[in-house]
Amino acid sequence: MHLERDGSGFVVHYAIADVAAFVAPGDPVDLEAHRRGQSMYGADRMVPLHPTVLSSGAASLLPDQVRPAFVWTLRLDADGVLGEAHVERARVRSRAKLAYDAVGDDPGPVPDTIALLGEVGRLRLAQEAARGGVSLPLPEQEVVVEDGRARLELRAGSDVESWNAQISLLTGIAGARMILDARVGVVRTLPPAPPQALEKLRRTARALGVDWPAELDYPGFVRTLDPSRPADAAMAVACTSLFRGAGYAAFDGELPEVTQHAALATPYAHVTAPLRRLVDRYALETCAALCAGEPVPDWVRAALPALPDEMRDSGRKAGQYERAVVDLVEATVLADRVGESFTGVVLEADDRPTRGRVQLTDPAVEARVTSERPLPVGETVTVTLVTADPTTRTVELAL
Repeated sequence: MHLERDGSGFVVHYAIADVAAFVAPGDPVDLEAHRRGQSMYGADRMVPLHPTVLSSGAASLLPDQVRPAFVWTLRLDADGVLGEAHVERARVRSRAKLAYDAVGDDPGPVPDTIALLGEVGRLRLAQEAARGGVSLPLPEQEVVVEDGRARLELRAGSDVESWNAQISLLTGIAGARMILDARVGVVRTLPPAPPQALEKLRRTARALGVDWPAELDYPGFVRTLDPSRPADAAMAVACTSLFRGAGYAAFDGELPEVTQHAALATPYAHVTAPLRRLVDRYALETCAALCAGEPVPDWVRAALPALPDEMRDSGRKAGQYERAVVDLVEATVLADRVGESFTGVVLEADDRPTRGRVQLTDPAVEARVTSERPLPVGETVTVTLVTADPTTRTVELAL
């Protein structure tokens, strides 16, 4: 990543690994990548989309190594609005690999090429808010392995992570614009939520005692949530219901009915992670060909129809794998504590209001809970551990 001022605006250069420089259509690595679809992440290891000799070696943009890459050039005005965008193949050399805390609000000396990340990131966040986009403020549950032992933590994202994410989103927005203008390629989609879903969320907010003024729209409301408050945390979990139905739309000629990503409030394409996500390789090749004034390669066009299903199936498999890993760690961490009491927040109740889910404070476990009375969603409660069985990866709590 390289950022610089351009008059009153900015230029962002963003280099992405060129997988096709190493993987040919129809070769064994390509066929296996189509079978896998995406990388899968466990507690202390990853099942990669591509062989590690590529994903962690020859194809990775490692520091001080010259590598083939796609280089995006994105021009922004003084308000962070995207103007011209271009992507082309090049050979690049990464100068450094930096941790997030190395480029935060008070980072100390950093390369001048990324010193503008905070300024550009904040402008892009303002643009996201202006167009009605939204990101849920949910902390991430992480498995941390030290000295062969696993523990669970809840980690809130940092400002610099959100700024970095905005650069990736910016690139995906630029890619989607190219793809839709040319009517060929693949984009990430999320249909808009039906009005009744928003009304249900307003009722949930009232039940939780979370203030949602009538004049405040959904994106504005989400930005008021503070997940450190129990009721807000439960409300944020309820808001995830609007993110169901995400997928991909591939086309070559006629545009599909849904081309927007409703949560981002803009068209969007996955073009920044081809080493861990199959679809990015095809979207990148499409954009590079369009920018070069060349036909989109036949091998790309031939693969487009199957990509949405391949990504849907691999996404489901990756989600199941990652959830199973977390379930196992949760049950293992709690296995010798059956009968103990824990403090947590009731996140949600099922259709049967005596069953639902609780987020424990310590350890950071989210598990099923049952009660003889309707669960007090959004309230802090004390629960008792009834079951923690690593062999079945189950944890059960009682209130």
